[in-house]
Amino acid sequence: MNTHSRRPLSLTNLRAFEAVARLLSFGAAADELYLTQSAISRQIKSLEDELGASLFVRGTRSVQMSPDGQTLLRAVEPWLAKLDGSVQQIRRSRSRRRVSVATFASFGSLWLLPRIEAFQREHPDIDIRVSAHDAIADLDDPELDLALRYLSPGQVPAGGVHMFDETLTPVVSRALWEQIRLGHAPPLAKAADLVQHTLAEEDDDRPSTEFLSWRHWLAAQGQPGLQPRRWLYLNFTYQQVQAALAGHGVALARVPLVFEALQRGELVEPFGAAGRVGSPFSYWMLVAPASRARSEVLEFGAWVEAEAAATRAAVETGGRAASAKPAPSAVPAR
Repeated sequence: MNTHSRRPLSLTNLRAFEAVARLLSFGAAADELYLTQSAISRQIKSLEDELGASLFVRGTRSVQMSPDGQTLLRAVEPWLAKLDGSVQQIRRSRSRRRVSVATFASFGSLWLLPRIEAFQREHPDIDIRVSAHDAIADLDDPELDLALRYLSPGQVPAGGVHMFDETLTPVVSRALWEQIRLGHAPPLAKAADLVQHTLAEEDDDRPSTEFLSWRHWLAAQGQPGLQPRRWLYLNFTYQQVQAALAGHGVALARVPLVFEALQRGELVEPFGAAGRVGSPFSYWMLVAPASRARSEVLEFGAWVEAEAAATRAAVETGGRAASAKPAPSAVPAR
């Protein structure tokens, strides 16, 4: 390998290259970067001379990427995106305070978002950005400050803050429970009675699904082979809760995410506390290393910990919610 092939590439012209590659137009790239088209052409030519390869195939009215250009673009795109994200974070830190939070969709919908307004009332100068998706976000991402995750013990990284454990329980809507109480719907006094009901099931292939499934719950209740009247497969927890609230069947709900609906009486636990089962998975807060010294992240993290403590207390000490035993009119407790 000669000295020229080992020489590091100058970074000066990469922004022009990325713009032309993305837009497939020297003119559009020039407009975007506030340069002349001839300046863009010179930068691309300089980069090609440095590489000893053509990056674009130039036609009379079109521009196409060459194979070498595509190879370079695969390296340049994520690098520039990470660079731009870091620059934005630095600029934000000099202006209005903001906390970026990543979590999974059901936790965001059922637990975090209903509480966000309370935090913003107390901290009107802090903006919150919530990114809710099931893909696990990278804590090295400069756009991320804090993640709220659902993890097994072996998945918890150093520095993780435990929020609360998982507890699962069958639930039905108050309206459906009244129909059962009045004899207008099949009874639901014991696990075997589920054979006459529709069960909303977790439809996912993640490891945690084993412990969120009706099969796991039914096995724990001595009914491993039970087949309900029908299954309703849904791939998000909040969809199962919505199905139960709409009276479409019985959902196996996560108590920490629905205890307030149980407290309000919108959902009912037909089997009471006896119907609750645990899971090795639990809820954790993780703070990005680069964000740990920022005051707004510390304030938001402290608020999450306080809210999590309230949830933990409600589930662990006051969670006999909406029990159907012994009185069908029982009201759920926090």
